[in-house]
Amino acid sequence: MERFSELLHGKFGFGCMRMQCRENGEIDLDNFCRMVDCYLDAGFNYFDTAHVYFDGKSEEALKAGLTSRYPRERYVLTNKLSSNCFETEEDIRPFFRKQLEACGVDSFDFYLFHAMCDEYIEKYERVHAFDVVKALKAEGKIKHIGTSFHDSPEVLDRLLSTHPEIEIVQIQYNYLDLDDKNVQSAACLEVCKKHDKPVIVMEPVKGGSLVFLPQQSLDVLNALNDGSPASIALRFAAEPDQIVMVLSGVTTLEQMQENVTFMKDVKPLSRETHEAIKTVCEQIRALHLIECTGCRYCTDGCPMQINIPGIFRCINDATKFPGKQSNRYGWVTSKGGKASDCIECGACEEICPQHLPIRDLLKQAAEQFE
Repeated sequence: MERFSELLHGKFGFGCMRMQCRENGEIDLDNFCRMVDCYLDAGFNYFDTAHVYFDGKSEEALKAGLTSRYPRERYVLTNKLSSNCFETEEDIRPFFRKQLEACGVDSFDFYLFHAMCDEYIEKYERVHAFDVVKALKAEGKIKHIGTSFHDSPEVLDRLLSTHPEIEIVQIQYNYLDLDDKNVQSAACLEVCKKHDKPVIVMEPVKGGSLVFLPQQSLDVLNALNDGSPASIALRFAAEPDQIVMVLSGVTTLEQMQENVTFMKDVKPLSRETHEAIKTVCEQIRALHLIECTGCRYCTDGCPMQINIPGIFRCINDATKFPGKQSNRYGWVTSKGGKASDCIECGACEEICPQHLPIRDLLKQAAEQFE
């Protein structure tokens, strides 16, 4: 895909959804600046954010750590129009201006309709959001229009047929989700090919679950001597020609240093590695883990302030590493509600991109840990 080859430097993007925070909940700007420097020094240039990441703090961190420190030509910046940030057509432009100001720029290189699904498409069409974004592009405030997507291939096909102004599509794509019934990564990629839309990958390591693997799966990959689990997962995601960018929600400088090393000159996966990946998928599926990616969309609207992703990781860790449980559940729930505090309002399930039965899973956690 040559369409954005001059704009995008390499296939590795900096996802700003999982920044490191201090104990007070504020983003660690010193750490973020070091990661930005490492990333740009390696020759990459694509940054991805959204207002809902850290309730606007991700945008502010980009202004402090990137846009106020580097000239505009050094980076490509993507932001998003999230469904919970507007209710009417009149809300969109003020919100967009707020995003520009928060990020410290005059325009966005890419602007995505965020986490699109059948329900959101109806809302965006009803309030003429597609028309507003097209107008912003005509005014030079947006260079390219795109969408991130969480629904079926059929819905994606309809969206791209109805809205040809969408130039690029961001989908969840990793080796565990290719044939997953809720994600259908492979089928969604085929829809993008049908419509000749370049693809950005999100969740290439599935929220870290393809890095923190069960021991038996680690043993399978380590025997290959073909790189770390993170390296194998990101390189797998980068393989299809349709994919022009692979986002990684990097948290620490060490993670960034490792990622830029193997993504700067991506080594193709061997046939043996692809066979090993099939084995790892079988092993993971046999454990029936909760398929939470830790995006934290569910926590923002939780009235009981329950750390849902953290609790789900406790369940998964207890399954993956039996006999090695610690007091992690107590730590995870020390600054918010416990699983048993859930009032079953369902707000979390309405926004979950993985379509998880969160209320039932929290009951399971309460029985298991409390």
